[in-house]
Amino acid sequence: MAISLADPGGPIEAVKEVSASLKTILDAAQSGGHGELVDAVAKDTAERAKHHENPLHDFKPKGALAGEEIVDELRAVNALVSEKATPEEADEFRKWLMSAAQRAAEAAKEGGFMGFHAVRVSEGEQKMLDKLGEVLSAP
Repeated sequence: MAISLADPGGPIEAVKEVSASLKTILDAAQSGGHGELVDAVAKDTAERAKHHENPLHDFKPKGALAGEEIVDELRAVNALVSEKATPEEADEFRKWLMSAAQRAAEAAKEGGFMGFHAVRVSEGEQKMLDKLGEVLSAP
C-alpha cells in the first residue's frame, strides 16, 4: 500500500503492484525457509487470501495522510517484532517486508508517454522505499 500511494498510477499499475506483493507472500508461504516468523505470517496471509479474506480488514488508512498512517503502522509492527521475536527472526521479517515493497515498486513502469521514457521505480516510490528502509531498520 505504501508503494502504491507513493506514486499513484492507474488501476493497471495498482493491480501489478498488489500482485507483486501477494507473490512475495505466496512465495514465502510455499517455499518456507525464511525463518519461523516470516513463514507463519506468510502462511496465515496466504490462507486468508485463499478464502478471500482481507488480511488488512481492520486497518483502513484514510485520505491524504494514508501514506503516513501506513508508515506509522509499519513502525509499530517493527517495534513489536523487535521486542517479541529473536534478532534473527526480526531481521528476516524486515528483509521480507522490504523485498515485498521493492517488488511492488518494480512491478509497473511509471511515467513517460505510452511506455516511452517510463521508469521501473519512480522518484516517489524510491523515496518511499528509502523511508521504509529507515522505518524497518533494527532498533
